[in-house]
Amino acid sequence: MDLLTKFIDTYPVFLKGMLLTFEITIVSIFIAIFIGLFFAFLKISNVKILEWIADLYIFLVRGTPLVVQIFIFYFGLTAFNISDFLAVVLGLAFHNGAYIAEIFRGAIQSIDHGQMEAGRSLGMTKSLTMRRIILPQASRRALPPLGNQFIIALKDSSLASFIGMYELFNVATTHGSLKYDYMSYLLIVAVYYLVLVLFFSIIVRIIEKKMSSSD
Repeated sequence: MDLLTKFIDTYPVFLKGMLLTFEITIVSIFIAIFIGLFFAFLKISNVKILEWIADLYIFLVRGTPLVVQIFIFYFGLTAFNISDFLAVVLGLAFHNGAYIAEIFRGAIQSIDHGQMEAGRSLGMTKSLTMRRIILPQASRRALPPLGNQFIIALKDSSLASFIGMYELFNVATTHGSLKYDYMSYLLIVAVYYLVLVLFFSIIVRIIEKKMSSSD
């Protein structure tokens, strides 16, 4: 009952933290999708130097912790007076872009090569065939892993607390330190994260069903 009381008493501040977590996740994933598509095209370009650039980017992201990447953006771009929000968003986008690039690369390469040849035989350019024929099909195949990556990004947004952003995790740890009761507030924030994950999982499932029915 005491935990329920704390949950009710703190919901206004936790809701604000949840909104900030939501904003960080949405904006960073939106940017990451464009980054991922860009590097996915480099990977499948058959131009060695471009493939090496994409491989280097993916290697750097996979080989270093996300929190280090966020701090690099936070302290490395201080000369440009970027906000905490932008530093976290860019750090998350840079990180997730590498994984999304591999998702798109795999989805694009899973489409039968005959589709490209069919488009070219109809007089389409390679880029037009990619945009009108290949990418729509690849997007359907990429959706499930993209949904998983979105949820991972949502949970990774908790690292924003390391640079002082008052998102969900920071709200929980701040209240825990003030009330000398970390466990209660960590349990409360876990509920908020579970709600967000459930919400986005349902959204992704609905989109998948709509796409499959349109087929």
